[in-house]
Amino acid sequence: MLDIKDFRKFAHQVVDWMADYYENIEKYPVKSGVKPGEILSLFPDTPPEQGEPMGEILKDFEEKIIPGMTHWQSPDFFAYFPANSSYPSVLAEMLTATLGAQCMVWETSPAAAELEEKMMQWLRHLTGLPSSFDGVIQDTASTATLTSLLTAREQYTRFAINEKGFSGKEKFRIYASEETHSSIEKAVKIAGFGKENLVKCAVKRDFSMDTESLRKAILNDLNRGFRPLAVVATLGTTSTTAIDPLKDITSVAKEYGLWVHVDAALAGSALILPEYRFMIEGIEDVDTFVFNAHKWLFTNFDCSAYFVKNKEALIRTFEILPEYLKTKTHGHVNDYRDWGIQLGRRFRALKLWFVLRNYGKRKMQEIIREHIRLARMIKQNVEEAPDFELLAPAPLNTVCFRYHPSGKDEETLNRINQQLLDELNRSGKVYFTHTRLHGKFTIRFMIGQTYTREEHVRKAWSEITRTANEIS
Repeated sequence: MLDIKDFRKFAHQVVDWMADYYENIEKYPVKSGVKPGEILSLFPDTPPEQGEPMGEILKDFEEKIIPGMTHWQSPDFFAYFPANSSYPSVLAEMLTATLGAQCMVWETSPAAAELEEKMMQWLRHLTGLPSSFDGVIQDTASTATLTSLLTAREQYTRFAINEKGFSGKEKFRIYASEETHSSIEKAVKIAGFGKENLVKCAVKRDFSMDTESLRKAILNDLNRGFRPLAVVATLGTTSTTAIDPLKDITSVAKEYGLWVHVDAALAGSALILPEYRFMIEGIEDVDTFVFNAHKWLFTNFDCSAYFVKNKEALIRTFEILPEYLKTKTHGHVNDYRDWGIQLGRRFRALKLWFVLRNYGKRKMQEIIREHIRLARMIKQNVEEAPDFELLAPAPLNTVCFRYHPSGKDEETLNRINQQLLDELNRSGKVYFTHTRLHGKFTIRFMIGQTYTREEHVRKAWSEITRTANEIS
């Protein structure tokens, strides 16, 4: 067991390993190549009877754990959406772990509560959100969406379901586009609405929500005796980064009295660019808004910025006050355990503070603009390449395309592109993921990792074209 002397020694060793890791990260295969169960088989079936030396544990970490890791911080990571990190964020995470604070209420760590309040004000200012919004840090956008729909449910029923449960007569309906994230469906199920009551509206050619489809769905439900409750607008859909027309959606929502939640998990970070503020036209009629600082704002997972117009409704939905949690400051400060699902809370504001101070607004703007520029460069490459096809607009940092040699039917093209993706990822040089658009197997080229530069993007495109030619 470590004493303080050994802790100091191994802490220095671990930090040196961390610095070496970042310095040499491009030498690792981006996607782990291990087979299912391979890592599991490396460990004994029972824990050790006696403590083992830390040196042996760290050796096993490097030899047994690292080969099974996919390296999300690699500049050659172009899959999913990023789970960004940065040097200041990592330093803050180390301090957070050292403090080991449980930040559920103001009294358990006043600095944590008040720094969180200030950081949400900073983010509100950086993104151009109205000053009428109050913010809280949630773990993920999935949790934030569930929190929003639960608050909508309670406000609509005057908090009756919290007290008495569902009567079975509510018949609530929730609306989102066909391209909405799977977390919306999960939230609808967990909140008790039922999966069948999530209505997915059609999308336009650019994969954004068709508001006429929304209006028709609402009218159809009203005629059938349903109760339209809420609509979820998406800024930056997962498949294509499509941007739903928020102003049009809020206009329809106002007409029929719907709660509006905005899922801007990725695209919210782009709001620090004035030229992308068009995405939140209509924000004054939104009830809740979330974006993930851990996706595109250089802050370690997890850190979701959740904003609410009516914090009283949020708190009333989640507040619970057993005797052992009563404090003299209750009601005079923000006790964030009442602002969401979790009672226990990490000190997430610290890493956000480190990042925002160390980068500053201008550097963050510079990096995000560069990611968008690089995506446009790849979009142009796809459009100019004779055997490649762009399958969706690229309004932000993700390009959706496929390899399309002439004379191939759709089934063959799907198979070829699956093969192309598998070969690229198997190489370990790059990592991409896919989606399906109108049934077409689509490769997503996402550019958003903190340390990705033009040289990495050009190298990735070269790998794509070379591998496609080999398949042919």
